[in-house]
Amino acid sequence: MLREIIRRKRDGQTLSREQIEHLVAAASDANAGSEQLGAFVMAVFLKGMDDEETTALTEAMRDSGQVLRWNDPALPGPVLDKHSTGGVGDCTSLLVGPWVAACGGFVPMITGAGLGHTGGTLDKLAAIPGYVATPELTVFRRVVREAGVAIIGQTDELATADRRLYAIRDITSTVESLPLIVASILSKKLAEGLDALVMDIKTGNGSVMPDLAEARRLADALGRVARRAGTTLTSVLSDMNQPLASSAGNALEVAEIIAVLTGRRRGGRLQALSHTLAAQLLVAGGLAGDSEQADRCLQQAWDSGAVAERFGRMVRGLGGPADLLEHPHQHLPAAPVVVEVHAKRSGQVGRIDTRALGFAVVALGGGRRRAGDRIDPRVGLSDLVSLGDSVVVGQPLARVHAADHDSAEAAAGAVQAAVDLTGQTPQAPALVVDILPKEAT
Repeated sequence: MLREIIRRKRDGQTLSREQIEHLVAAASDANAGSEQLGAFVMAVFLKGMDDEETTALTEAMRDSGQVLRWNDPALPGPVLDKHSTGGVGDCTSLLVGPWVAACGGFVPMITGAGLGHTGGTLDKLAAIPGYVATPELTVFRRVVREAGVAIIGQTDELATADRRLYAIRDITSTVESLPLIVASILSKKLAEGLDALVMDIKTGNGSVMPDLAEARRLADALGRVARRAGTTLTSVLSDMNQPLASSAGNALEVAEIIAVLTGRRRGGRLQALSHTLAAQLLVAGGLAGDSEQADRCLQQAWDSGAVAERFGRMVRGLGGPADLLEHPHQHLPAAPVVVEVHAKRSGQVGRIDTRALGFAVVALGGGRRRAGDRIDPRVGLSDLVSLGDSVVVGQPLARVHAADHDSAEAAAGAVQAAVDLTGQTPQAPALVVDILPKEAT
């Protein structure tokens, strides 16, 4: 039957739900060879899938592992989550999850590791000593109930088929296939047993989808398939023409999150986008009637310290230090070499090659060149300038945190090349480009 399924898709024919379920089952129990799955994903890449096929693929992949239920006993609030397509300095998950929990939602967030030049939430959490990022499902469930939020990595029990199909896509250059992207994202998220999902779809030179039209196509496809699968989905299209946080690197981003949560620094674009994503979740989950009410709820939670408290409770529940919020630098690893990158002339920051900054972090050891590479949680960039900032010659553009002087020097050169200074006043792009569907705003 597998050969017939591959032949039909190769010839551009529509697959039935039964045929798709058969293929996903074969992928899950290893009855399908890698060469057969490679041929299948290539056929989908070339011929595409309609919404009915994509929905069937998403639901079959979701059901290839456990699907979490939260009704025994029922949670006293909606089950909500957000997902990002990835960027540089994007650590919104570490704010959005506790923030929504502080407003009455429950967030069982399953995240991934870094991919290419983009960082991954799973790698950031691994920088926290003792934090168990892939716990038993019983622990995951307990922390969600007790803290309102638990952020973990994908386990073997959830969306089993996705792990194998994703690996096949990675080695067959079919990662960009829209129906396969939709099925991969939604199968994992729907396995969490969600009431509503918000997607943060990045666009700009630091995103995996730089073209705005392509980002809109992905948002539309995700929305259609999620509705067919019975889940409310809102997409926020956000700018990634500069790093979202002022740092990029695993321990550095955790330290920045803690500084924002505890009021030791302003949140800037990172906090603003997190607020927008959290507000959309409150509205989608019925915790707020509209965005204005959501804004008030979020502000009250922030001012009361409840967001920081939820973050700390989650970290403790998953094995991290009980005093991480109070003493982050006693726990988070620090790089032995820190150097400033100085501006060679005066001007305003007119353009940032965000993708190049992401690869600079990878070259320092903060990301993976190949699957299986070990991450150095200490390294990265901090105190990054933003678009529109005025700098004078000799002023720092960033600080490089490195394992040794040679890698620090190479990263400093990459930062110099990535930041363009101009004599004109640039117009910084809007942080939130669009929110879809319009009626959800």
